[in-house]
Amino acid sequence: MMTIPKRIALFGDSILKGIQIDPQNNRFHVDNHIDYELIEKKHSLEILNYSKFGCTVTKGYSLIKKRLSNNTLSCDTVIMDFGGNDCDYDWKAISEAPYEEHIPKTPIDVFTDTYKKIIAELNENGIRPILTTLPPLEPQKFFDFFCDGLNKEAVLNWLGSVNSIYRAQENYSRIAEKIAAETNTPIIDIRGAFLRHKRIDKFICDDGTHPNTEGQKLISAALMEFADKFYTKA
Repeated sequence: MMTIPKRIALFGDSILKGIQIDPQNNRFHVDNHIDYELIEKKHSLEILNYSKFGCTVTKGYSLIKKRLSNNTLSCDTVIMDFGGNDCDYDWKAISEAPYEEHIPKTPIDVFTDTYKKIIAELNENGIRPILTTLPPLEPQKFFDFFCDGLNKEAVLNWLGSVNSIYRAQENYSRIAEKIAAETNTPIIDIRGAFLRHKRIDKFICDDGTHPNTEGQKLISAALMEFADKFYTKA
């Protein structure tokens, strides 16, 4: 059993931040129904949320290194949720040049290497790293939202299939699992909490990637299930 942490710091992107799409204007805003307070209360923890909209693993590494260097990362455990932005592409560039090579924001080798560096540095500083899998995206919603106003035919020509968006994102989630296994790092299976349901689209906002309120409740349940397994109530 893990040592009971008194403070948990969250580093990741808009998923753990609780960002949703406002259906009235299609704008991103914080509408967080991930019940961190319940987890804090049940297990006598303090959760500090440093997640940032649009954050990649390289940006997260910079934020963590900065806090380590100036001694402001005061916690026992760091939970990280990276990959959702790392696997994304410049869809405008693809629509304008569908026959050229395009790479994701963070190539897989950089993603893997950077995540492992973060894990190593946290361990060296006596902070327990924990990873998460990625909640699944809904590819048709994603395509329609992020390619709105672009040459969708050109993007689809490059993709081959809308489902390629799902597979690319799934790959980064699997890489996170592989990294966790190789570094003996615990991992919270957020993705599994969604995949247990037949209709994933019921839990995802209109942009196809951000969990809606019901999806955020699934994340809450996954976090609580992990906490109940590893942490003893003080």
